[in-house]
Amino acid sequence: MYKILANTLFLGKNLVFMPECHSTNSLALELCQQKSVPEGTLVISSEQIAGRGQFGNTWESQPGMNLTFSLILKPAFLAVRDQFFLNMIASLGVRDYLAETCTASIHIKWPNDIFANEFKICGILIENQVMSQRFTHVVMGIGLNVNQEQFTSPKATSLSRITHQPYDLQEVLEGLLMKLEARYFQLRQNRLSELQEDYLKYMYRLNEEHTFIADQKQFKGKISGVDEYGRLKVLIHDQEKIFGVREISFG
Repeated sequence: MYKILANTLFLGKNLVFMPECHSTNSLALELCQQKSVPEGTLVISSEQIAGRGQFGNTWESQPGMNLTFSLILKPAFLAVRDQFFLNMIASLGVRDYLAETCTASIHIKWPNDIFANEFKICGILIENQVMSQRFTHVVMGIGLNVNQEQFTSPKATSLSRITHQPYDLQEVLEGLLMKLEARYFQLRQNRLSELQEDYLKYMYRLNEEHTFIADQKQFKGKISGVDEYGRLKVLIHDQEKIFGVREISFG
């Protein structure tokens, strides 16, 4: 059971705890149909039966070992064309917390996976509701591996695997939401260039040659950044090409 957060201004002040649910994002989207649901509502569960990741993937998480939650935001101030900044603040907020909590090398794998020492430690799924070219609700789903030690994927890790110590999930939640809230205020204050700079600063494989797959073809390239819509810019044979999230993958 989780407690209402004491050290945030609005994130987590309304808390919906479900011991078990199919997906916190799905439950949060249902709550968004209630006009009275306050911004900052936290939907959190000890066990997701069908946790969702990017592109319909599932999120592996042992019951009671990790953080699986969703936040309801109402960024009416943000233009729809700037929606990738939501990915940025989510990624940067998680990255900020992990960088203070452990000594691992923490990077953001485009668009918004968090890697610690080359292993995935956090996944993020953002789902939007739009009306008249403005956001009415945004559901920001986050799955952070905290105390889990064993994974079916060899590419996954957790805080406890990195530091060899257990963590109190309530304390991790408090610290993480404080960082996420700070990044959200940065967005609300229209400090977009700062967010862009930080996102690129911590971007996984930036300016490093790596193997990619697009159009069922494998090739070498270097990530040079993201464009104003959050699409990936890759330098291939001295020519910069731009890819959307479903158009390219890491080889």
